[in-house]
Amino acid sequence: MRAKILLQLKPLKQFSIPFTGLKIGKHQFDFEIDNSFFEAFEYSLVKKGDLKVNVELDKQETMLLLQIHVAGTIKLDCDKCLSEFNAPINIQERQIVKFAEDELESDDLEIIMLSKKETSIDIAEILYEFITVSVPYIKICEQDGDGIQCDQEMIARLEKLANPSYQEEEETTSDDPRWEALKKLK
Repeated sequence: MRAKILLQLKPLKQFSIPFTGLKIGKHQFDFEIDNSFFEAFEYSLVKKGDLKVNVELDKQETMLLLQIHVAGTIKLDCDKCLSEFNAPINIQERQIVKFAEDELESDDLEIIMLSKKETSIDIAEILYEFITVSVPYIKICEQDGDGIQCDQEMIARLEKLANPSYQEEEETTSDDPRWEALKKLK
């Protein structure tokens, strides 16, 4: 069990930013997110993606300010025709990291509290949350802006299955002819 957990965490190790050796001021960090990132999260809404992450870390005496930009595409399943399509993602977010001696809880979602003993910050979960929140509630491949239309053949099949008159016709044609005589007795 322990080996499995370590294997899952290994792709996320690269998303740790060591800040102890950095001078006060702004620093740039670039990351790439691929399918292995999403596989590390067990019940992820997103299974595949190709994203570039740019993090600007502004180190100050008592806190870190993170400006995070995530851009690229993720693969989603269309809710209308069930096809897989590329959905563009462009996220700009800010995260504040404060250092504290005792209380490591913050009511503000934009503020993360770290112990003064910490030497690095892991941003994998932060990135995962930003990406997951950006997934549209209703995913339709026509909305991605690439001019891709829903699979019309699949939509026609789904409409046939959803149409009750189609199902009644199918039932009457597949019935045994011996039952027809019994139905006439009604």
